[in-house]
Amino acid sequence: MLVRVSISFLYLCPMAKKIKLPADVNKRAKAIVDALTSEDKDTTDAEIKAAAAALGRKGGLKGGVARAKALSAKRRTEIAKKGAAARWGNKKS
Repeated sequence: MLVRVSISFLYLCPMAKKIKLPADVNKRAKAIVDALTSEDKDTTDAEIKAAAAALGRKGGLKGGVARAKALSAKRRTEIAKKGAAARWGNKKS
């Protein structure tokens, strides 16, 4: 039995964005229940961006050092030469 549900309830306020519902019936039902029972989110976009930046910086600070330790001197030289050639080498027009 197919039940038609009005999706006007997905507009929580006049300027709210419409929630895109999945095609799968079970996933659609869960999305509707989640939309109706969800509470306001406490985190803002600025907080999320700040947390992501902190994680990226944390990984970036140790990434280069760990890579340099893993590479041999010969391999580091090869990588440096390849980079220099790409930057300052002859470019075809």
